[in-house]
Amino acid sequence: MSQIVHTEDERRTILEALQIDDADQLFSCIPPSLRVTGLQLPQGLSEIETQTRLEALAAQNRPGHDGSFLGAGCYRHYVPATVRSLTSRGEFVTAYTPYQPEVSQGTLQHIFEFQTCVCELTGLEVANASLYDGPSALAEAAFMARRITRRDGIIISGGVHPQAAETVKTYAQGPALTVHEQPLEAGSGATVLGADAIPPEAGAVLVQQPNYLGVVEDLEALAGAAHAAGALLVVSVEPGTLGVLEAPGVLGADIVVGDAQVFGNAPSFGGPSVGFMSCRAAHMRQLPGRLVAQTTDADGKTCYTLTLQAREQHIRRAKATSNVCSNQALSALAATIHLALLGPQGLRERGELCLQRAHHLHGALCALPGVSPYVSGPFFNEFALTLPCPAEAFAAAMRTRGIDPGVPLTRLGAGTTATASDSSEGNVLLVAVTEMNPPEMLDHYVASAREVLTQPARTAEGGAS
Repeated sequence: MSQIVHTEDERRTILEALQIDDADQLFSCIPPSLRVTGLQLPQGLSEIETQTRLEALAAQNRPGHDGSFLGAGCYRHYVPATVRSLTSRGEFVTAYTPYQPEVSQGTLQHIFEFQTCVCELTGLEVANASLYDGPSALAEAAFMARRITRRDGIIISGGVHPQAAETVKTYAQGPALTVHEQPLEAGSGATVLGADAIPPEAGAVLVQQPNYLGVVEDLEALAGAAHAAGALLVVSVEPGTLGVLEAPGVLGADIVVGDAQVFGNAPSFGGPSVGFMSCRAAHMRQLPGRLVAQTTDADGKTCYTLTLQAREQHIRRAKATSNVCSNQALSALAATIHLALLGPQGLRERGELCLQRAHHLHGALCALPGVSPYVSGPFFNEFALTLPCPAEAFAAAMRTRGIDPGVPLTRLGAGTTATASDSSEGNVLLVAVTEMNPPEMLDHYVASAREVLTQPARTAEGGAS
């Protein structure tokens, strides 16, 4: 006899709390053509017959095909088989949280090596042992800047991913921090901010590199403005770009955060991920989360231990830097292994490949009728285009040709930040290109886009059919 986990009364209570009539409404955001109404398995199937039917059903999904140009904060890169092979070892996947250093030396060592990689990438002296993800790391950095500067104001650039910005705003409600939003410069799509525009109560300027429209920011100028006003510059960086772009710490950033999903971790429908944070040595005592240090034992041998654990698990809550406990050690290990396999030269070559292919596709698409750059600032491997039709309609038509062309800007849940108001935002598409998009797929993208944009049949709203 089968057993159902929840009783009917419990199900009804859950539905009432969610303010919906039935569980099917939870899946209303999925297009009907992609839904499966129950498994519809006939009675009396053997285990092997059941498995065969379920595998055939799962095969209808097409995750990770070469026609994906999605990005907007989560990117698909090639992950060598070595990464999965090593991280699947029992010593890693079953490792206990390293509270007792005497029995956790292996885990502590690979966390220490992850911290070292982060410092090398960001150009700063100290990094923590990873955080939950990039957005929460950005919010923690804002709090850290507040503790250092003793100022309750935050300036957040319009170039910060809208969902990351919402995370910061949610965190800020607790201690009642004042959040000032700085719109991007019209035209260039870059953050332009002078010291005179930073209010005296602002302790941190939060920017993203490249920003969520793909534009590469002038961090050196922003750092100069922030420091002249007595604030710290916090940069949320896409670390995959740092094989080509200068390290933020070298350009003046005080705190650098980001998400290492681009190393060793697949998009996986949004997770799991691994956030990171680095800072200058002068600020290390305000660093949230865990920090692994290298030292020597009583016999003079190299060993590792957790240090400066300023979390409320270890000290009085009022003196804690944060209550964050998440440490994505396995995902951080995957990132560390991937970086070790790439090396500095491999990281640079991967970045250059993404850069070149993105600029090639950008030029070819902008040559199509009605397509133009949404902003004019320099970009890395992600760019925003203005289409002659709604981006959602264009994306739907392109998917029928085997291509997921990018993310319509309206999906990110925020109004445009490039200008104060822009009625064409519904026509803006954010396109990301990585080394996983081969040249023949770029050509297929351009040819398919030409078909979609020039076909005579259009909807009444001007969308591609």
